[in-house]
Amino acid sequence: MQELTEKIRGIIGDDPNVSERKMFGGVCFLLNGNMLCGSTKQGDLMLRVGKDRQAQARSRPHAREMDFTGRPMAGFVFVDPDGINDKAQLEDWIALATEFVASLPPK
Repeated sequence: MQELTEKIRGIIGDDPNVSERKMFGGVCFLLNGNMLCGSTKQGDLMLRVGKDRQAQARSRPHAREMDFTGRPMAGFVFVDPDGINDKAQLEDWIALATEFVASLPPK
């Protein structure tokens, strides 16, 4: 989890609109107060992609629905560690989430 968290920090940089919070047993990054992405204890990347893009995101290799309690969370996905092996893959996933989350009103 810590390694992925550091990689996410390296991509997001020092954006003043991004904050961090411990959530879902890992570390989440919030953009303007809305969940953007995060890392889990298992090393998965979690992302908020929006309901309209969820099917598209899940069709990508190593992605699956985000499910903590036996009930999938609409608009969110997990990406297995194999799907974020290199920086370009991680950047691409974070860009997909950022595109959706940036469209939401700030909290």
